[in-house]
Amino acid sequence: MSNINPQLLKKRHAKEKRFQLYGKMAIILVISILSLLLFNIFGKGYTAFLQTQIKLTIQVDAEDISDPEDIFYASFIKKALLKEFPDVTDRRSKRRLKQMISNNADLILEEKVRDNPEKLLTPFTIWLPTSDDIDMLNKGRIKRDIDETIRPVKDNQIAWFDALKEKGSIRTTFNTMFFTQADSREPELAGIAGATAGSFFTLLATLILSLPLGVAAAIYLEEFAPRNRLTRFIEANINNLAAVPSIVFGLLGLAIFLNFFGMPRSAPLVGGMVLSLMTLPTIIIATRAALRSVPASIRNAALGMGASKVEVVAHHVLPLAFPGILTGTIIGMAQALGETAPLLMIGMVAFVVDIPTSPVDPSTALPVQVFLWSNMPERAFIEKASAASMVLLVFLIFMNAAAIILRKKFEKRW
Repeated sequence: MSNINPQLLKKRHAKEKRFQLYGKMAIILVISILSLLLFNIFGKGYTAFLQTQIKLTIQVDAEDISDPEDIFYASFIKKALLKEFPDVTDRRSKRRLKQMISNNADLILEEKVRDNPEKLLTPFTIWLPTSDDIDMLNKGRIKRDIDETIRPVKDNQIAWFDALKEKGSIRTTFNTMFFTQADSREPELAGIAGATAGSFFTLLATLILSLPLGVAAAIYLEEFAPRNRLTRFIEANINNLAAVPSIVFGLLGLAIFLNFFGMPRSAPLVGGMVLSLMTLPTIIIATRAALRSVPASIRNAALGMGASKVEVVAHHVLPLAFPGILTGTIIGMAQALGETAPLLMIGMVAFVVDIPTSPVDPSTALPVQVFLWSNMPERAFIEKASAASMVLLVFLIFMNAAAIILRKKFEKRW
């Protein structure tokens, strides 16, 4: 017969159930907080993928386009708007009417007819983006029922907007500019193309620098380095570097790459060099763990067949450790993609309106673009910042999913 006290056994089972309950509650709490965060970002940002446009009919006289170098496209848009509302005569109302269209709408019109300005001599219909305030009004971000004195859109602008909408001259369409344009002072025209290109070149430089150095260092430390105080000191410092705040690497890049070597500020190449310093410990630690997971019997068998130490590592150990190395590299790159502080320190916070075409062109990165937009006073930039955060989250989820899938695909079990 068992000598276990039934009361004691009951208490142990109760403790086990409480422990399981605490674990479930912790998981539910974490999922709830994460869901709330994602819901908040999505709720603020999904409308950035939509754009409000106004349809205008442009027609000008021949003398207005007689000199192709001196065509004033903004005046054509103003005339088209006044043609829609001929009763608008005073200067203040005309200015408010013009403010319904994006300030850079004339550039869009110019791009449409640059090769053939004669198109303007006949009635020419074009959809142009509205200003950010009208866009926010159409999306319900600006309430109509608040006092006009504190509302960015005035009563007569709302009346004109409703009249245009009733005529079918207002539409909401997919915002392609968000993905094809770089940053802009006008929220309705700002996009993430420049920041995305900057992030790509930065990650490319990070990968080229950190992957071979990290893997080579891990191979040496794990397979060839003698076990002494020096290697133990190096290993301890690598583990400590993985926990160093990222802004410290930014300060290091500012002091060495910019101030000492005089490298270009705001360049993805410098950003990649800084992020590679931050990523190296992650790759080294993951690679060493992958190498350590390869059974010693494989090394002994290869050595017994006459292979050298280098041949054992290159032909047998590395191929089997590849899934772990790949996973660690992707996770390190995903971490680098989401970093902001190091890039701020080396000047990638600058306002850049051109899409970079090389790693040495001035640019910014996606997380820095989110930081810049979140500090802008216009509420439309808050919408853009949330949408850019959604795109960044998609990239991060994709990279982490790729790490899991590739690890499962190439993983070998013994």
